[in-house]
Amino acid sequence: MKILVIGTGAREHAICQTLHEEADIYSIMSNHNPGIARISQFKVGSEMDIEGVKKYAKDRKVDLAIIGPEAPLEQGIVDALQGVRIPCVGPTKEAARIETDKAFMRELFANYKISGSIAYGAFDTVEDAAQFIDDFGEDVVVKPVGLTGGKGVKIVGEHLEDAEDAKNYVKEIIDNKIGGHASVVIEERLIGEEFTVQALVDGDHLIPMPAVQDHPHAYEGDQGPITGGMGSYSDKNGLLPFLDSKDYDAAVKVMEETIAAVKKEASPYKGVLYGQFMLCRDGPKLVEYNARFGDPEAMNVLPLLETSMIELCQGVVDGNLKKAQFKPQATVCKYLVPNGYPESGKAGQPIQVNEEKIKEEGGMVFYAAVNQKDGNILTTGSRALGLVTTADSIAEAEERCERATQYVQGDLYHRRDVGTEKLIAQRIQHMQEIREQ
Repeated sequence: MKILVIGTGAREHAICQTLHEEADIYSIMSNHNPGIARISQFKVGSEMDIEGVKKYAKDRKVDLAIIGPEAPLEQGIVDALQGVRIPCVGPTKEAARIETDKAFMRELFANYKISGSIAYGAFDTVEDAAQFIDDFGEDVVVKPVGLTGGKGVKIVGEHLEDAEDAKNYVKEIIDNKIGGHASVVIEERLIGEEFTVQALVDGDHLIPMPAVQDHPHAYEGDQGPITGGMGSYSDKNGLLPFLDSKDYDAAVKVMEETIAAVKKEASPYKGVLYGQFMLCRDGPKLVEYNARFGDPEAMNVLPLLETSMIELCQGVVDGNLKKAQFKPQATVCKYLVPNGYPESGKAGQPIQVNEEKIKEEGGMVFYAAVNQKDGNILTTGSRALGLVTTADSIAEAEERCERATQYVQGDLYHRRDVGTEKLIAQRIQHMQEIREQ
C-alpha cells in the first residue's frame, strides 16, 4: 500500500515510523527531515501548495493520504485530494473548523448543549470584547480565532497582568489579524490540570487513545510563554496519576457528542480528533480541539500501538473503525529546542545526534523542525527533536529519557522536569486541593 504523509515535523516522523514496515511511505515536507527521509520517498515542498500536493499524490498513485499539520486542513487539502479519489485520514475543510475557527467550536458546544462547555464570547470589535471582559468580572483567557501554532493563547494571571492587559492584547489581535482573522474568543479561565485525549474518528465512531499530559510552558516549573509543547508523558494504564477512568470516560463522551454535532453542522468528521481538556473540580472541560495528532502527544501514543496502523487508517476512511490495542507501558517525551525558543531560537545551528546510544537507553528520536544539508542536521529556530522512552513506570521512562538527552549535542535546551516524580506529585496535590474546595 502506498501512503502519503503530509508534514515536516516530529509528529509526522512518528506517523511514518509507525507505518513504514507495513506500507510504502511517500512524504511531502517543507524541510529535509532526516528521520522521515530515510524511510520514505519524499519531495521537499510546501505542504500548503494544494495543487502541488495533489499532483504529487496522483503521479505516485498513492492509495491514501494522512495530513499531519493543521494549516493545510484549513486550506481544504482533504477536499482537494478526495476530489481526485484519494481517501484521507483528516477532516474536510468544513469539519476542520473544529480547530481552525475557535468561535465555530464554541458555538457548536452552545447550540448542541455539549457537555464540558464553558463561558465564552466571540468578538470582532475591541469595544465589544472590552465590555465582555468588564461584565464578566473574573480572569479570562484571550485567544485569536484562527491558527497560531499553539502560541497565541494568553491567560490573565499568567501572561496578562489584569483586565486592562487583556484588552490591550485583544486590540493587538484584532488590529494585526493574529491567526489570520480580525476577531477574538474570550473564555473563562479554568482552574485544574490539563490533559489530552486523542482519537481516531470514522465519521460516527471514535477510538480513544491513552491520555497524555503536555507541558506547553517554555521553562521548567511551568514558567514562561506558551509554546507548541516542550514534552509530555503517559501512564501504563492509559490514564494519568491525577486522572481516573470516570473523568477519562467523561472526556471521551464530550468528543463523541462533538463528532455527532459536527456531522449535523458541517460534514462527517474523519481523521484524528485531539481533545485538550482541563480537569476541574466538577469534571473535565474542553479547552480546545485540534483536527490532527498532537505534537508532542502523537509521540507518546503511536509507539505503544499494537494494532495495524494501516487497518486503522482504512477503518477511518471506510467508516468502520474497530478496536485498537496499546501496550500497557508509560512514556515520556522531552523536546530539545534551540536556546532562546520560542522568542528567539537560532536557525542554522548544527546539532549532533548519537542515535545508537539513544537506542541503547531504550529511546527513540523523532526529528522536528530541522533541516538536513550536506549531511549536517541544522536547527530552524523552532523545536528540533523529540526524545521518547517507554517503561513500566513514568519515573523509569523519565530517567531513561533524561539520560538519552546527553547524546544530543548542540546549542539546545530542554525541560528536565517533564515527567519527573516531583512535578507529577505537584499535579496530584493540585488536583486534590481543587477537589477539596
